[in-house]
Amino acid sequence: MSKSHDLSNFIWSIADLLRGPYRPPQYERVMLPLVVLRRFDCVLESTKDAVLAKHAQYQDKLQGEALDSVLNKVSGQRFHNHSPLSFEKLKGDPDNAHLHLASYINGFSENVRKIFDRFDFGNEIERMRDHNILFLVIRKFCEVDLHPDAVDNIEMGLVFEDLIRRFNEQANETAGDHFTPREVIRLMVSLLFMHDDDLLGKPGTVRKMLDPTCGTGGMLSEARNYLREHQASARLFVYGQDFNPRSYAVAASDLLMRADPEDKETSTIKFGDTLIDDQFPDERFDYFLANPPFGVDWKRQQKEVVREHEKQGFSGRFGAGTPRVNDGALLFLQHMVSKFEPVEPAKNLDGSRLAIVFNGSPLFTGGAGSGESEIRKWIIENDWLEAIVAMPEQMFYNTGIGTYVWVVTNRKEAYRKGKIHLVDARERWQPLRRSLGDKRREFSEAHINDIVREYGNMVHSDTSKIFNNADFGYNRLTIERPLRLAFQITLERKERFLDACPELLDDLQTIDKTIGREASRDWNAVWKQVQTILKQRDSQWRAPQTKAFRDAFTEIDPQAAAVIKKKSSSKIEYEPDPKLRDFENVPLKEDVQAYFEHEVLPHVPDAWIDHEKTKVGYEINFNRHFYRFTPPRPLSEIDADLKKAEEEIVRLLREVTAGTRA
Repeated sequence: MSKSHDLSNFIWSIADLLRGPYRPPQYERVMLPLVVLRRFDCVLESTKDAVLAKHAQYQDKLQGEALDSVLNKVSGQRFHNHSPLSFEKLKGDPDNAHLHLASYINGFSENVRKIFDRFDFGNEIERMRDHNILFLVIRKFCEVDLHPDAVDNIEMGLVFEDLIRRFNEQANETAGDHFTPREVIRLMVSLLFMHDDDLLGKPGTVRKMLDPTCGTGGMLSEARNYLREHQASARLFVYGQDFNPRSYAVAASDLLMRADPEDKETSTIKFGDTLIDDQFPDERFDYFLANPPFGVDWKRQQKEVVREHEKQGFSGRFGAGTPRVNDGALLFLQHMVSKFEPVEPAKNLDGSRLAIVFNGSPLFTGGAGSGESEIRKWIIENDWLEAIVAMPEQMFYNTGIGTYVWVVTNRKEAYRKGKIHLVDARERWQPLRRSLGDKRREFSEAHINDIVREYGNMVHSDTSKIFNNADFGYNRLTIERPLRLAFQITLERKERFLDACPELLDDLQTIDKTIGREASRDWNAVWKQVQTILKQRDSQWRAPQTKAFRDAFTEIDPQAAAVIKKKSSSKIEYEPDPKLRDFENVPLKEDVQAYFEHEVLPHVPDAWIDHEKTKVGYEINFNRHFYRFTPPRPLSEIDADLKKAEEEIVRLLREVTAGTRA
């Protein structure tokens, strides 16, 4: 068993002291902040005296960031603590431990104080004090040696990751909001980096990664772990943003605890709502990872997001469109694509790659012209969608639904250009020994390797299929049929018309007298007569009056002549009947006119296509492409099973009746 695992087990055991005042899902509110404090305390131990001396020298001369900068240089870290207290000294006054702990936290640099504000740790200090466990917990933490000589940055990162995983599993009813299963991240990271061995292997390679919904930072940590294992010489600076205060605090703490020497001032986690408060507005990144919330509405951000879409267009982040308000996942995809590096070899710009987890909705929700379809169209027609991997159900802690990993990039390999690779990994899983919320399945390392290998080989099979971009597009045709109206003047209809247009009584009487009360199935001829009468009377009707006349004296009649909208020497244009309007989705690869003549006209010979209303849509129906037909069982087998069931029922009934007699 590894040192990090032994250490996290020991820290985990301390949580038993919280039993009673805290429920197990609440332990992380205390344990994670105290792990951070203890690590910081040990890291700063060797420079403590020097920091205190420098603080005494400059506390009256400098303030805020200026003072923090000076003291951070002395501590050799991205943070410092100028309080004379330490964990060991906190043990010296049990009755006032709560005051000393609060004072100790206030002695940190501003970046650490902000983290503890988001942890809301002051309330936990008071809660532990009220239940007389604060001193016991502090004393126990003094036994945990987190000094860098005992636990290096890599091991410390693994300890913290393990604790985060355990605490999130305890709180599995909400864990999926900010915690992605480790093996899912492993798959995503493998897909993200799989084409980049040469790129990452270059001496002095430095790359930047963003997770705009970073939660507790697991994706960013796993990406660093992957590069450490496979490309040790490459440096990856990580950036994250999250709007959940506690998740932000955990991720920011994890990053500070790792504190790689070459990354003292670069990697950062920021707090804020990504959709309306982008903390990296002018940054571009080489890689992106994200697991945005599934099916979460964006009503609160809607006004600002729509304003950015309408005013900034593609110069902003949401130019392609906005999805319906009950699921904002595709907004995060657009946000990331807006931060892609361009592909400009002359400037050493190699483009970007991203991997993002979605549920099924972004694949097909929304018809042609909708926000979702327009976003898919934008991604696919720019040839950015490289692949989609369908994962098994029951892989996440707070939902059992099926999920998909999208890989999107502006630097596809040459053999992938114009192609989209679909991989069906829904049957690759092993059961968990113990269910964690809705999570009952997981990937093994062998499953991940199989998926990555299949992805890399890019060959057709039952679980791997390659399509052209256009295979997912279609033309949405509006099929119109002519309006057919029968005309007749009746007393009831005259009353209805005169209620709406009493000023036209004289005109109507003349029309009635001239045309008569006979029914006509040719509105075009009737209206021509009416126009002649009005011209003779020197009467001009406004458009609303004309509409009122037709509405009052006509009704739809399938046997009537089609109503002419416009007529020229070469063409007659008919007025469409909205009630007969229909739609057809025609694959982009098919000729629209040929489809119309073959599939529509034989059934409705008077139909036509309104080409001005044609829209191009895109959808990816995963099930359709991987559907496997299962033939029904032979009737003889079904009959045999039914007969066995009947015989068993009869046998059981006999036993029951025999027992009753006895």
